Amino acid sequence: MTQSEHILLPEGSLEKQTTTLNLGPTHPATHGVFQNILELDGERILSAVSTVGYIHRAFEKLAERRPLYQITPITDRLNYCSSPINNMGWHITCERLLGVQTPKRVDYLRIIIMELARIADHLICNSIVGVDSGAFSGFLYLMQYRELIYEIYEEVCGSRLTTNIGRIGGFERNFSNTAFEKLEKFLKEYPETLKEFEKLFNRNRIFMERTIGCGPISAERALSYGFTGPNLRAAGVDYDVRVHTPYSSYEDFDFTIPVGTTGDCYDRFLVRNEEMWQSIKLIGDAYKKVQEFKGTEADVYHADAPAYYLPEKKDVYTKMEALIYHFKIVMGETEIPPGELYSAVEGANGELGFYLISDGGRTPYRLHFRRPCFIYYQAYPELIQGGLLSDAVITMSSLNLIAGELDA
Repeated sequence: MTQSEHILLPEGSLEKQTTTLNLGPTHPATHGVFQNILELDGERILSAVSTVGYIHRAFEKLAERRPLYQITPITDRLNYCSSPINNMGWHITCERLLGVQTPKRVDYLRIIIMELARIADHLICNSIVGVDSGAFSGFLYLMQYRELIYEIYEEVCGSRLTTNIGRIGGFERNFSNTAFEKLEKFLKEYPETLKEFEKLFNRNRIFMERTIGCGPISAERALSYGFTGPNLRAAGVDYDVRVHTPYSSYEDFDFTIPVGTTGDCYDRFLVRNEEMWQSIKLIGDAYKKVQEFKGTEADVYHADAPAYYLPEKKDVYTKMEALIYHFKIVMGETEIPPGELYSAVEGANGELGFYLISDGGRTPYRLHFRRPCFIYYQAYPELIQGGLLSDAVITMSSLNLIAGELDA
């Protein structure tokens, strides 16, 4: 839908015509329900105005009326391409408030799942950047491995996209042998596919000309906006929550933080590719540590926190204490200790934070989600101004804007 407007310039000059283009909210290139109103001079973007609010679901107000464990499904709907990271980021926030200490095996299992989620997110982002630049094959190469990651999720929790995976204190159940077999299959096969994907794109002349210099941002401007994650690292700043404020025993592992220089679409693409390699290494190292647990330690998959962790169903049927805890947790009868804290994890798109205030009641007094995509979207008009319309589409893809994070 376009609308032409005639702008009269001073007397003696030629009349100039610009076009207002509505990019979204129901456009396949927007990757979600959000809108950009562009002012075009031919194919050149003169100005842009971004709009949010089409997918407002009142997450934060919903969270203020629910006990802690019922908030986990709400976090799924933020960045739904890597929802396990959202789930575990919330669980870690709760554990810090409640004083729950998770066993090492739980930490390592969480790292495996969170890094699988990071790979699932990055492979979609980078393959879609390829599609938006005219190359469809890479998307097909990688998509089959997102399916394998989803199969691992299914073995762990029974869900695929909005996983609701894990609980405060650990996981709902121990990992099955099938889950580990599928994990081994992924670790064996995916590196070869990723190498092939990189051969298709990294030094492809057409792809490089479409992405180098497209949608750049300097380190100073990125920091001014509050960028984090791959989009900040592509601009040359090596900030990663997993290193600067370790959680879930990330300090037990060695890995590299990839950084770029120009902060353009090509650098964002390369940074995410390298992050997938680092995630593969992390998963492999964490899996080796999990295999080192023997005997009763190999069966540990949650912390000892009966007031906040749902007991096993067989115990609910046979033990009075388990029945009481089950009732209190499900009905939201357990009071939360008063306190205030900010806890963050390294989401696939950047720093995913939870600012939690408790007044000692049964639900949070206030809960604010720090959604990285909401911050990137503020910079989007600046990144595309002066560029071409086709570049605006690739820039949006390389930022990996997920509509679920825009309006909480």
